[in-house]
Amino acid sequence: MLMKGVTLRGLEVFEALAASGSVAQAAEMTGLSQPAVSQQMRNLEAALGADLVDHGRRPMQLTQAGRSFLLRTQSVLSQLRLAQNELTVMDLTHLSTLSLGVIDDFDNDLTPQLVTILAESMTRCRFKLITAPSHEIGQAMRDRRLHIAIAASSGAVVDGVVEYPLIRDPFMLVCARGALAEAGGAQSLMHGLPLLRYDREQLIGRQIEAHLARQKLEFPERFEIGAHLSLMTLVARGVGWGITTPLGYMRAERFQDRMEAHPLPFSPFARTISLFAASDWTDRVPRDVARTMRKLVSESVIEPALRQLPWLEGELQVLAGD
Repeated sequence: MLMKGVTLRGLEVFEALAASGSVAQAAEMTGLSQPAVSQQMRNLEAALGADLVDHGRRPMQLTQAGRSFLLRTQSVLSQLRLAQNELTVMDLTHLSTLSLGVIDDFDNDLTPQLVTILAESMTRCRFKLITAPSHEIGQAMRDRRLHIAIAASSGAVVDGVVEYPLIRDPFMLVCARGALAEAGGAQSLMHGLPLLRYDREQLIGRQIEAHLARQKLEFPERFEIGAHLSLMTLVARGVGWGITTPLGYMRAERFQDRMEAHPLPFSPFARTISLFAASDWTDRVPRDVARTMRKLVSESVIEPALRQLPWLEGELQVLAGD
């Protein structure tokens, strides 16, 4: 039982305030009024008998006690949210087999969470999972080798396949830490270092090349790389610059201390990550899986990405589903 004055709402407010440093932003993130946010924090600090934030600084900063308590708060809220996610998946015990393909952008953490939730709901089901690039998953769907897939959308309509949009994933520029400032700006960087391109066989590579062509932008053909993490390694080493998305950036967590991300210095564009399901499947199953996936992505990917790159607010987002 929580001690008097410590509430789940108070913990959520503290987490939001720690992330934003602003009562106004915390209010927007939690859907509360600014006075209500301030009251929740006063109640929480009074219950704990400790100041969690330095209220005299702008933006607000955590105290030593606050930094320690934040780790526990995030762990508790993460477990509660995961439990809530598990309740959103329908009873799938009637299924005898399920073949699922998931884009490899999610293979670090999110895919195991989704599989755990599904496996617990499909106690008598033969389950098969593949992780692969979007173009391979798309071909597997067209060949009817998968029942459900989560991958980047090509925008094409495929007979016998229904699409459920999940995430808007905008493209952005990535380079070695400090490289943009050293070059004197994005334009100088792009023309002073080579573009590290994705393999054009991959959907993401084709999408980037098509947009560059629309913008009439040309860069020397020097590097074309198939493995995402290899490309991020070269970016982090300062070999060149790249165009990727927040999902790709967050997947390359171990290189983030040597990389930086910026908005594109030309017309912005984004890809859509969708769930695809064979049309002969009952509509209920893919809709429930899509709803669970949206919640997992929001908590495991989007919220951490926005804390690191707040300028992505409104650009990187979950797409509404029914």
